[in-house]
Amino acid sequence: MTELELAVEHRGHLWNLLMAAATLEHLIMCQYLYASFSLKTDPDEGLTAGQADAVGRWRETLTGIAIEEMLHLALVANVMTAIGAAPRLSRPNFPRQSEYLPPGVQFALLPFGEASLTHFLYLERPEGMERLDAAGFVPTAPPPDPIEPGEVIPRLQDFSTVGHLYRGIMHGLSHLADRHGEHALFVGPSRAQATPEVFRWPQLVTVTDLKSAHAAMEEIIEQGEGARGDWKTAHYGRFLRIWEEYRQLRGQDPSFDPARPVIAAFTRQPFDIPEPQPLLTDPAARSVAGLFNLGYELLLWLLTRFFTNTDETDEQLDALTQSAFTLMGGVLAPLGRALTRLPAGPAHPGRTAGPTFEMYYQMGNFTPSRGAAWAVISERAAMLAARCAEAAVDDAVPASIGPVAKTAAAVATRLASHVPPALRPS
Repeated sequence: MTELELAVEHRGHLWNLLMAAATLEHLIMCQYLYASFSLKTDPDEGLTAGQADAVGRWRETLTGIAIEEMLHLALVANVMTAIGAAPRLSRPNFPRQSEYLPPGVQFALLPFGEASLTHFLYLERPEGMERLDAAGFVPTAPPPDPIEPGEVIPRLQDFSTVGHLYRGIMHGLSHLADRHGEHALFVGPSRAQATPEVFRWPQLVTVTDLKSAHAAMEEIIEQGEGARGDWKTAHYGRFLRIWEEYRQLRGQDPSFDPARPVIAAFTRQPFDIPEPQPLLTDPAARSVAGLFNLGYELLLWLLTRFFTNTDETDEQLDALTQSAFTLMGGVLAPLGRALTRLPAGPAHPGRTAGPTFEMYYQMGNFTPSRGAAWAVISERAAMLAARCAEAAVDDAVPASIGPVAKTAAAVATRLASHVPPALRPS
């Protein structure tokens, strides 16, 4: 199926498409992490040795793909900063279609299984490939009309696949570079780039011109749907192998269920969803979910400050990035796994909680003043550390919260050391 070429007649069109890409990568990443956290890990959860081995491999693959989605988000942010656009890490709550994405591109937090794998394969399918999405994913509106020549105000454009979106961005970059010159298109500060050296991530591409911008987009396309249609080692191919093995094991043992009975229940009704959503009522689950959401918020704050930094030193940029990675591995991952072992509450009998990546408000940015921004970030980090320490002495929460509290305290201490003395709390 031939897809319409996306219109990029000025920087506003390009900016809007990059916003769509950032939102897409962010939502996809959360979905994959949720499914990964839902997988069973313990010998007492009813899996045979062969099934446990398969589930372990699936978890490793899912986590690896989620990490690559984080890389894609960083690459999109690099292209945005290179053209002078501040990256935006806010997103809608699940389950909801974003105003930056076509009606046919939808997201929900699903446990690992037939539905989630069908949905993941649909999202990662190569351009031109026909696949059905999982049941329940139905477009809520017709696709937007194509942009007419001469339209000045950017608006939503329709794309069917991730590859379609990124090829449209690449075409737009080339078109604007030819029209204005690369020097006039790539105007962003180099210190706002996520570099391989700062992030310790060799696959990152520093974007300074058309060649490097295309390389960043090609990295995303190749990892997602495969280079030149060869998708065997790309995300699509890796999910297809998991799906085939999952169906084979289910055929051998129809009772085989690799996932815990998680439900995407919130600590409170999401502010941007009118339909009532499931809510956690178990006190321990609510406590751990609150810690997860607070840590997730801090992670987004750290990355936002990095991509919009002003006069930070190299040491301070390193503190932002390494604190972010520490939060991912030492706070969010263990909290996410712990949540899927906790009961969701009497309102959801037999179901366990799961990390819903709650957004409590439309995230904005910080004041350009470095001291003020770091004071605000440090204050939030101290709150996370204090709440984790309080939860760690509660007998109702898992013992894994103890190490989480120590990690959160270390992050808070590191960030506080960069706050100007005059702005530190008494």
